Amino acid sequence: MPPTLKDVAERAGVSRSAVSRTFTDGASVSGKMRRRVEKAAAELGYRPNALASSLTTGRTKLIGLVSNNFHNPIFLEVFDLFTRGLQDQGLRPLLVNLSDEIDPENSVQMMRQYSVDGVVVASSTLPPGFAKAFRDAGIPVVRAFGRQTSAPQVHVVGIDNVECGRMAARALVDRGYRRVGFLGGPESATSTQDRLLGFMDELAAHPDIAVSHSFAEAYSFTAGRHEMLRLLKETPAEAYFCGDDVLSIGALSAIEENNLSVPEDIGIIGLNDMAMAGWENINLTTIRQPIQQIVSSTIELMVAMLSDPDRYPEARTFACHVVERGTLRPLDT
Repeated sequence: MPPTLKDVAERAGVSRSAVSRTFTDGASVSGKMRRRVEKAAAELGYRPNALASSLTTGRTKLIGLVSNNFHNPIFLEVFDLFTRGLQDQGLRPLLVNLSDEIDPENSVQMMRQYSVDGVVVASSTLPPGFAKAFRDAGIPVVRAFGRQTSAPQVHVVGIDNVECGRMAARALVDRGYRRVGFLGGPESATSTQDRLLGFMDELAAHPDIAVSHSFAEAYSFTAGRHEMLRLLKETPAEAYFCGDDVLSIGALSAIEENNLSVPEDIGIIGLNDMAMAGWENINLTTIRQPIQQIVSSTIELMVAMLSDPDRYPEARTFACHVVERGTLRPLDT
């Protein structure tokens, strides 16, 4: 049998309540007592029971990690960073898959059933009101990869998708493309809307450039491939801003299937700079989203909210930049 709290108390020669206080965050215990208990626990190989501790403190240290982007490989990186980062803070991530969910009420009820201490909504496609539903239910919440706003109702951490659209447009203009296209994710996603807005806004200053736009059904390889196959049946643009790396990789597959070359026949620029984008056989020119910084900042805000649930909501925006690889024609030198 594993050692119990009672075994540690007997070994240290203290009361069981003293052992309990030693392993309870914020509980009062003298330095001398703490050292005695920790020494006895180490000798016995004792580890405090997290469930029992939550019954004492009323805190589970569970953080709901809610997302609906499981078809996008970038979120494998996101989930890895979030789970490790939360665990490093002594918190326990609870991953929730909302791939077909748009109503937050079911998720709120689930989080209540698990008695989570907080929720991270990690999605660029769920509507802005989704995270607010957790706040309204009294659950501390941070929205990662959410739509930027000057008056956030919840904490929001992410990028300026409108500016990313402008960056992509400038990259195509600077390389001399005269017919360009936007191939976005779902039309209903705020990330798609904002990236298209920035793209079209920047190109409005270049009336000599022909611009088209279309949308894939999802941020997925299959959806990007399907939409590009459709575009290739018509008169395709010279270059496309695919509003996500996984869409770009699907588009590259469709272009190759039609015996066309990138960037000689069609240029592609993506967004995210996920690990796969740098693979030699893909070599995707893209706009880098600083995933690590976004995740770290989200966790920092969540930890702060656990101490101060009434903390005033803030929006944190991280800068992006173009990563030059091989799917756009080179800049003139």
